[in-house]
Amino acid sequence: MSNRVTHFEIYAQEPTELAEFYRQLFSWQIDKAPGVDYFFIQTAPDKGGALRGGLMRRPIEAPRSWVHYVHVDSLDNTLERLQRLGGKVVFPRSAVPKTGWYSVVEDPQGNMFALFQPDPNAFPPPEPEI
Repeated sequence: MSNRVTHFEIYAQEPTELAEFYRQLFSWQIDKAPGVDYFFIQTAPDKGGALRGGLMRRPIEAPRSWVHYVHVDSLDNTLERLQRLGGKVVFPRSAVPKTGWYSVVEDPQGNMFALFQPDPNAFPPPEPEI
């Protein structure tokens, strides 16, 4: 099938440290490739349907990129864990009405990605009355 995302890469100044960050944050299986400075990322045990990627030393200073959304069971718990591990929240928890909650975050080495928690009851809080 064409036009589907089949792979992603995360760039790092310190690949070993960043691999450990993502292992702890999402429980991804991340294995160093033998003989090269590259880590293979498996996002879920089901290799047939899971998006796979890699982590490598940053080849260029600041690439522009798409924002990848990572499905999580609890956005609040993941945001707390992310910050404890040295990441930061770039855009706070926000609703996609009747779809879910999301937040844009940054890993400890400056790579941005988003977190998404499905919730059919998600709705932004009402605007305060003036």
